[in-house]
Amino acid sequence: MTMQSTPGSSGYLDLYPDRKMSFFKNPYILGLTAVAGIGGMLFGYDTGVISGALLYIKDDFEQVRNSNFLQETIVSMAIAGAILGAAAGGWVNDFYGRKKATLIADVIFGSGAIGMAAAPDPYVLILGRFLVGLGVGVASVTAPVYIAEASPSEIRGSLVSTNVLMITGGQLLSYIVNLAFTRVPGTWRWMLGVSAVPAVVQFVLMLFLPESPRWLFMKNRKTEAVDVLSKIYDLARLEDEVDFLTAQSEQERQKRKNIHFADVFKSKEIKLAFLVGAGLQAFQQFTGINTVMYYSPTIVQMAGFHSNELALTISLIVAGMNAAGTILGIYLIDHAGRKILALSSLGGVFTSLLILSFAFMNQSSDNQLYGWLAVLGLTLYIGFFSPGMGPVPWTVNSEIYPEEYRGICGGMSATVCWVSNLIVSQSFLSIADSLGTGPTFFILAGITVLAFVFVLACVPETKGLTFDEVEVIWKERAWGKNADTRNLLSD
Repeated sequence: MTMQSTPGSSGYLDLYPDRKMSFFKNPYILGLTAVAGIGGMLFGYDTGVISGALLYIKDDFEQVRNSNFLQETIVSMAIAGAILGAAAGGWVNDFYGRKKATLIADVIFGSGAIGMAAAPDPYVLILGRFLVGLGVGVASVTAPVYIAEASPSEIRGSLVSTNVLMITGGQLLSYIVNLAFTRVPGTWRWMLGVSAVPAVVQFVLMLFLPESPRWLFMKNRKTEAVDVLSKIYDLARLEDEVDFLTAQSEQERQKRKNIHFADVFKSKEIKLAFLVGAGLQAFQQFTGINTVMYYSPTIVQMAGFHSNELALTISLIVAGMNAAGTILGIYLIDHAGRKILALSSLGGVFTSLLILSFAFMNQSSDNQLYGWLAVLGLTLYIGFFSPGMGPVPWTVNSEIYPEEYRGICGGMSATVCWVSNLIVSQSFLSIADSLGTGPTFFILAGITVLAFVFVLACVPETKGLTFDEVEVIWKERAWGKNADTRNLLSD
């Protein structure tokens, strides 16, 4: 079988245009994506909810009110848990499968949410935050891989980006919940505890969903895999997909061994793929997205708007724009492509950060113009970031690794994302304090230029490619275009 006739490849779809899948063609794959995406919603909700909840936690616990260290620990303990969860998540995915990994993440997350809601003191609350982070970390690895492996290649980008929409939707939901529970007794307990509900819903729905068909093939459970694929493809394409995956899984099993972290760096092509995937995740964070999301109320107040209610309302609009921009990204990622989308996004992010930097460098208490300019910069930032650098890193990471490395490399890359998230969120206010907010945004603009060069030079276009076509890209980059890839081009 040549690469051009691989099911789902552009050559195959040109040959059989009637077998091409569209985003809304199959309700089954959409339902599977939506349920898997609840993990993304938990991820988004958890990162957004704590900013509002912390205000009320300080009212209830005097030791938290009097200790910046405790406040920072409550916020960052979830990120610490996510780092560990992502690091272990790759192994959990490969060993137990994508479905069981999701169920494990739900149990851990649900336990943490209930623990936080019932916390009698700050230390139980911190433990709950850690457990919630652990669950989010495992889910952040699992959902994109599960969706990508069940998706037809021609709509894989859109479907994986739906998980990012769930993340931004979760952030939006957290702002709405924060507003809804402000006047309810036990405010912060409701804010933090209510997140157990989607975890329970996902757990129950996931029991009725199948394992990833590619993982089943890898484990030699062909009958179950064919049963799953029959719900995704029509009969004509189903036969081709099954024949191809059967042949591929035979090859995979022959070369498969227990993959360890060190193996990623022993293979030249896997190392190149990982550096691109991890680089995208790091730049997603270091161009400032979580700074903008975590601190948008603070940025609005820094810009001269001191009303808490106005700050929260503008933050809600920012979160809404983030979700809306991601919907645009879902359309563009399989039409414009991953690379052009990321480059356009970074160009706009650079301009927005310059506007923010200029506004803060020139702000004054008697001139509201620069305050509004800062809010414009903030809004433009989200408008440019969310369709591109929001979904692209997660989508690219779900598709650039060979089957046997997909879990472990996805886990390592998600760990890079969470470590970068921690560095940025822990350092932004301190750097803004010592250098000023304007210069801090200028530094982020400089990092955006580096990100642009990185994407331009290193990131391949993977739009519409099958997993095997992507694998050939790395082999050619590692060993040159004249490298002997004949074994890849035929079975």
